[in-house]
Parts: sequence; C-alpha cells; structure tokens
Amino acid sequence: MARRRSGCPGGAVKQAFIFDVFGTLVDWRMGVAAVAGRFFSERKVTVDPYAFAVFWRSRYQPAMDRIRTGRRSYVALDRLHRENLDETITHFDLDAVFDTAARDAFNHAWEQLPAWPDVLPGLEALRPYGLLAPCSNGSIALMSRLARFTGIEWDAIVGADIAQDYKPEARVYLASCAALGLPPECVTMVAAHNDDLTAARQAGLKTAFIPRPMEHGGRRSTDAEPTEDWDFVVDRIGGLAVRHGPATVSARRP
Repeated sequence: MARRRSGCPGGAVKQAFIFDVFGTLVDWRMGVAAVAGRFFSERKVTVDPYAFAVFWRSRYQPAMDRIRTGRRSYVALDRLHRENLDETITHFDLDAVFDTAARDAFNHAWEQLPAWPDVLPGLEALRPYGLLAPCSNGSIALMSRLARFTGIEWDAIVGADIAQDYKPEARVYLASCAALGLPPECVTMVAAHNDDLTAARQAGLKTAFIPRPMEHGGRRSTDAEPTEDWDFVVDRIGGLAVRHGPATVSARRP
C-alpha cells in the first residue's frame, strides 16, 4: 500500500519511475544459466549451469566495491563482468575449454536475460503516470541491448554510466534524477532489494518494493519481505499504476 502522498504534480513528464534491473525486472539466474547451458552442451562440459551463473554473479559486488571505495577508477559493468567471467571459468577449471573469442561471446549473456512475466504489461500500465528508466549498475550499452532482447521500451537510460559510479552510492540516484530533469522527491526508485531502496530513500527519492522470490531459484533471501516502511509495496509492476489512480492520466496532455 502507499506509505505517503506524492507532492509532485500529475502527468507523465512531472514524475518518473526508475528501476533496478537485475533481479527486479529480469531473471539473471535463469538467463545466464540458459546461455551457459548452451555453451556447455556444445563443448561437452558437465558443469551445472546454475552453479556457474550463481558464482559469476557472486563476483559482482566485490568488483564494484573496488570502484566505490576508490581503489579503482570507474569502468563499465561489461568490463567487470568480463573480468569476473575469467575468474569464474578458472574456478570451474574450464580455462582450456574457452578461448578469448568464446569468453567475449559468453559475456553477452547479461544482455539475454528474460523479463519476469508482469514486467512488460506492468510498465505499459505505468507509462501514463511518469517517465520510465532503468537505474541499474549495468552500462548504457548493456541496458540498451537487454531492452531490445526483452522488449522493454524506456524513455531514457540512467544509472551507473551517468554517474560514473555504482549503486548504492547516492550520486547514482541523484545523477539519474538530474538527467531526467526532476527533483528526487518526484522520482520513485523501484527495486526488489531493500538495500537499494534504503540508499535511494537516503538520497531523497520515493521508494517502491516488489518481491522477487524466484531471483535465487526459490531460496529464501534477505529480500523476501520489505524491511522498511517503503512508500509503496506491490506484488507486481502494474500494482504501481493502480496505486497512482486514473486522475493522473487526465493531466498528462492538455
């Protein structure tokens, strides 16, 4: 349910909804495992593709943390994923199986992740109420290709590449709001991860939580339930459109 009333005027250009992507909008575990499964089948590799996907993903936060803490200058997530792929291949003792060309091709797995079933209809239902954009740690290049793959249509792409930093640093949320020409209080961050929303709220944004119990293959995570009194808690993207009501639609055009 809604936790507070928006102080922003109605209409699609007066507010925005920005989204975490990996886990919130797309199933990274299933998508990466599907690509891995095809590669492994072609090369007669017996490694569990889901275990491979989970290990690769586990290197995600440590790689970004070196940038957040200033130990490394900003580089796009595509490059971090590629470096983490090398580490993952070594972990599973597959160095002899994958040459450089195969690794480069494999790295595009992150552009081939399926959207959760409610995402496309939910975003279309929400579109009349505000601008829609990803606020992801993924690069503009990655988000563009992933949008083509899923069929998602964005009004803009913001996030890490805009800020040259990674969430949950406040500058990522604030730079995203600035890029859309809106104050933070007129922007709602939508995520399945409580820590993402905590950082967004601290930066002055509104917040919306949507649980994704299958992100980790059904294993319970710390994000199974909202941990704070978020502005909105919904079970599907379209639920945000319901919360905003039809009055805003009438204000979207003169």
